[in-house]
Order: sequence, then structure tokens, then C-alpha cells
Amino acid sequence: MSRPATFVPPSGARAYRLGTARGEFAVIDAGSAVRGTALLLPGFTGSKEDFISLHEPLAAAGYRTVAVDGRGQYETPGPADDESPYALDELALDLLSQVAALQQDRVHVVGHSFGGLVARTAVLLEPARFRSLTLMSSGPAEISPSQQQRVKLLRDALAVMDLAQVWDAIQALEPPEDAEDDLDAGLDDRADLKRRWLANSPAQLIATGRQLCEAPDRVDELAAVPLPLHVLSGEEDDTWPVPLLDAMAVRLHAHRTIIRGAEHSPNSDRPLETAEALAAFWERTS
Repeated sequence: MSRPATFVPPSGARAYRLGTARGEFAVIDAGSAVRGTALLLPGFTGSKEDFISLHEPLAAAGYRTVAVDGRGQYETPGPADDESPYALDELALDLLSQVAALQQDRVHVVGHSFGGLVARTAVLLEPARFRSLTLMSSGPAEISPSQQQRVKLLRDALAVMDLAQVWDAIQALEPPEDAEDDLDAGLDDRADLKRRWLANSPAQLIATGRQLCEAPDRVDELAAVPLPLHVLSGEEDDTWPVPLLDAMAVRLHAHRTIIRGAEHSPNSDRPLETAEALAAFWERTS
């Protein structure tokens, strides 16, 4: 589970509901589009707050950043017992509607983890709507076997327990060192994480978890799209191993960035370095 530094938007950022042709989506919107606009898509069990530490440095670099809760994710509502709205093609259409609502010519898109699968699907549907695609800690196909096992356990639990019961079970299984980190971070951090978890749609978690375990390899299709591509990750990752991401970048002829000292969430682990890498890549595409 991703851990934002805070759930409070930075100074100058605006939290609101972005109206689109496919409904409203909760966003955090910061900066002015002096050099361009970027849509930021969170991963499985995450939210728009996962990018909260990127807004200020990217605004300083001249970019408007709009981080989005996907359908059924945290503050964007979605059906609780119908999985069909959470199919990748449907979520990609949501993304395209968000691009249209921003009324920008073209946007950069950054997809973290599962958000990368959504972003690449949208790019394959309508590449002309985008200026670039960054796959952040998001791999070519299904997640690693160890992570597939964890996702299956979660899906099985959601089939027989409500979100509050699953949260309690997750906390009971948390390694002691993680519990100590939570105490260091403070009780508010744990309360915010619980509030976010309880706001998710169970159907969204089940559907997106399944797709993480069954995602097809679409790298060759993506490589054929005439769009600047960027593969960014930490130096360690147990969801998609770093050598797999390296190989994907080669297949995509993509720019490759490894953020030292970061793991699966460089946007949270090393936000300043991640923001610098994104801005440098976007500069190359202008």
C-alpha cells in the first residue's frame, strides 16, 4: 500500500471534482501550464495523494499537474458490486474523458503501477491526445508471482469480508518493523490510510487486482506508437522486477530512469528526484 507523505494538498493546489462526459473525478490540480500539463494516475490501492509531493517541484518547473482518483478509488465514487466499469478499456475511456475536460491540446500522462496499465491502454486507443507517456514502476504484463499471490489473498478476503474487516486483517499481518514505522509517522497517517481504504469500491479492488494478475504483454503495440516513452522506477521493485523494466524500456526504445534509494513508489520515496526526472524527460519532448 502506497504511503503519501501527507493527505493535505500543498499550498497553491486545488482539490475538486473534475466534470467529464463520463462523470466526475476527484483531483488535485496544481501549477500553471507554462510548459505543459500532466495527468497523474495512481496504482492499485492508491490515490491521487500518492503524487502529493510532486506538485510543488513540478509547478516550479512550469508544469500543471492533475492527479486523479480513478473510478471507485478513494474520493471518486463507483459501483460497489459491479466489476464491469473497472475493465481496462473502461478506465482508459475515463482517462480520455479527463484529458478532454482539461481542455488542453495534448497532455503528458504518468501512470504509476496499475495506473500505467490504464495509461498505456488509453494511449493505444487515442495516441494523438498525448504528448508523452511515463510508465512509473509499471511493467509489460502481469505482476510477479509473489505479488499475484498477495493480490489473490486480498481478492479472496474481499469475497467474504467487508472493507473494515479486511483492513483489520491486513494490520494484524503487518510486519513488526512496519508497525514501528507507523508509530514514528504518527496516528494521523494510519487514520488517513484507513479512511482511504474504506472509501474504495470492493468491486474496483477485485477487478483491478485480477487485471494486474492477468495483464497481457502489449509492449510491441506500444512501441509502434509515435510517442515519447519513459520507463521510470526505483532501484528495487518486487511488483515488476527492475531487470524486467530494463528489458521493457529497450523493447519500447524508451527513455529509462532509475531513482536511487526508491522502491515501488519513487513518487513517495524520492519525490524531488522523481520530479526532476519527469521534468527533464518532458523537456526532451518539447
